[in-house]
Amino acid sequence: MDIRAPEQQYNPYRVYTREQWSRLRDDTPMTLEPGEFDRLRSLHDRLDLQEVEDIYLPLSRLLSIYVDAMQRLYYAERQFLNIRDRKVPYIIGVAGSVAVGKSTTARVLQALLARWSPRPKVELITTDGFLYPNAVLERQGIMQKKGFPDSYDLPLLLSFLSDIKSGRRHVRAPVYSHLTYDIVPNEWAEIDRPDILIVEGVNVLQTGKLPRDGKAVPVVSDFFDFSVYIDADEAALRQWYIKRFLALRDTAFTNPKSYFNRYALLSDEEATATAIAIWERTNLANLEDNILPTRPRATLILKKGADHTVESVALRRL
Repeated sequence: MDIRAPEQQYNPYRVYTREQWSRLRDDTPMTLEPGEFDRLRSLHDRLDLQEVEDIYLPLSRLLSIYVDAMQRLYYAERQFLNIRDRKVPYIIGVAGSVAVGKSTTARVLQALLARWSPRPKVELITTDGFLYPNAVLERQGIMQKKGFPDSYDLPLLLSFLSDIKSGRRHVRAPVYSHLTYDIVPNEWAEIDRPDILIVEGVNVLQTGKLPRDGKAVPVVSDFFDFSVYIDADEAALRQWYIKRFLALRDTAFTNPKSYFNRYALLSDEEATATAIAIWERTNLANLEDNILPTRPRATLILKKGADHTVESVALRRL
């Protein structure tokens, strides 16, 4: 995996094969039980004991080093400035395409990090809750671009992250329902001073245009201490999306309350054609225009193969 532009000689990443990366686990203990894998795994994603041992335990060990270093720097700075400040959470961003397995990675990290000693408080939030309600998207004529940067209430998301990073208590985030495909009215997830917060979403590494007047323009990743981008070839992503769509047609879509209930009676051929159309119209366009361009901004890149296992890992040089 080469992260360089064709004309670039210096690679800002150190790239490891799966075998090289797995050796970095050292003596990091396995803290997950075999029965937990099904709970942590998203639909049709790949997660087994070998994947956790080879990929996620070395990553857990690396993150423990980063978090410890950040805490020591934080306390040293407080002493230098002679201030008494609130506890500042360590925030990890998880980015990547639709169907790449972001949710699985985020949940595995949450489970592993929460079992460090001493037990830190680890929370997980997805940016789905910060999408505009469907009524707003319809009114703005961007319902077909749901998941694109413009479909998110960015000021609300930035305010949420600012409150979290400031150490405020009982910070609320909107709740999103994948069944109704919409924000749940008057329902909130509450985050109360975590030690670590994982923020998962397709566009969390997105940047904004720089202002000519030099004024601050905050972006979501400004609040991250570490970020993970989950990468895969477009052909694999497309196939995973189609496979997931067909599985949902036979499960979640059959619920009369499902936004996609109209797809429940499609034949395999019709469902496949529908999935391909949605992929090309929305998800592929979002990937090419908004998601993939943010890959070089990640601290660490997990590159998956066609079987959903991680083949290589790229870590940004310090």
